[in-house]
Amino acid sequence: MSLKLYYDSMSPPCRALYILLKTSKCNFEPKLVDMGKGHQLRPEYGAINRFKKIPAIDHNGFILMESVAITKYLAREKMIPKTLYSEDSKAQARVDEYLAWQHVGLKLPSILFFMTTFINPLMTGKSPDPKQVDSYKQKVINALEEIDRLWLGYNKFVTGDTINVADLFAAVDLEQLKLPEFNFDPAADFPNIAKWWPKVREHFNPCYEEAHVVLHKVIKSNASKVNKNTQ
Repeated sequence: MSLKLYYDSMSPPCRALYILLKTSKCNFEPKLVDMGKGHQLRPEYGAINRFKKIPAIDHNGFILMESVAITKYLAREKMIPKTLYSEDSKAQARVDEYLAWQHVGLKLPSILFFMTTFINPLMTGKSPDPKQVDSYKQKVINALEEIDRLWLGYNKFVTGDTINVADLFAAVDLEQLKLPEFNFDPAADFPNIAKWWPKVREHFNPCYEEAHVVLHKVIKSNASKVNKNTQ
């Protein structure tokens, strides 16, 4: 069996797949695609993923993109445990329900906030509109409130009383919000997230911490820069 994962550990869905494969003791080859250096735009990667985005997998010549589609494929190929993505139709539907919600529920407001506060000013040299920043920040807060109250407020984990891939995808997304450019600490402000998050880390460790080494270094480095600029 030959499985290659094209990833960058600064990407939450890439981290989720890396952790999932490592935890499942799946024999795979991690292939770093450094987005910061534009490696995803190179022609050789375009031959792997015509959309030039990550993550992607190559499984014995079968190439697939999009993290959710990849997760479902890995489950059908029995490359990840049933406990993380059940074969039961209703249990699957609950996981799929969260994975569908996350794209608009959490990822979209997070991306818009990040683009407005960091990327656009970096590209244009112009300060962001404070009203727009506040609007997108509130949307991120609303998303965190929904995770805390509507997802975790009814269950021990995201979709029920057992941990699965929905929890992993949720957890890695929340880790991203610790970047100084976001300046959110979901565990500090939302009690259900605070109780749930350590359980996810513990379940997927040591792979969870391994996958977040680069992100944690960037968070620490960027925080130091922010502190210097505000002194």
